[in-house]
Amino acid sequence: MIYIIFIVFAILSFIVQKMLQSRFKKYSQVPMPYGLTGKDIAERMLRDNGINNVTVTHVSGTLTDHYNPANHTINLSDGVYNSCSIAAAAVAAHETGHALQHAFGYSPLKMRSALVPVVNFASSWMQWVLLIGIFTIESFPQIMLAGIILFGLTTLFSVITLPVEINASRRALAWLNTAGVTNTQTHPMAKDALKWAAYTYVIAALSSLATLVYYILLFMGRSDD
Repeated sequence: MIYIIFIVFAILSFIVQKMLQSRFKKYSQVPMPYGLTGKDIAERMLRDNGINNVTVTHVSGTLTDHYNPANHTINLSDGVYNSCSIAAAAVAAHETGHALQHAFGYSPLKMRSALVPVVNFASSWMQWVLLIGIFTIESFPQIMLAGIILFGLTTLFSVITLPVEINASRRALAWLNTAGVTNTQTHPMAKDALKWAAYTYVIAALSSLATLVYYILLFMGRSDD
């Protein structure tokens, strides 16, 4: 049964990724009024919210956009930084939403940021610990338990990421609307693009939870194997 669940999540993840790529490709062809680029959108949204200690920078890659709370930078990818499309506006506003969360002390973001060093450590070791734990589960079950704890930390991080991402999109869409950046025609497009982006986090969190349950059942000796 558990393997069927994994297959379902793999298929869903593939579908969501393809839909996300399709949406962004489609909305990348829709120009923003007044020629506003992703950089312009981010800087204007920051000014409108009274934030002056965040820098908007450019990073290479596709959909590599992110906000870095450590150095207060909004990093926009090749297809967003200088692009004047509705897709670029949506992404730029979303990442700026994270900057707003940081500036205004959004609790889930604080929790996620606090977990980053722990999750980095867990991610580096959990696969090896789990692999050894599976082979030594009868003689040294403590190793498997340690692997489950490490994997549980990464799962917790995925779950906490959900409200962080959804809230950032809500902030983005609210500002795009109130600032008059989007209109009745383009606003649904921005909303649709961010919706599919959010789905990727939902699938990732559910998949991680399912995997965690599998390891727990394996540890308890009640796996479907």
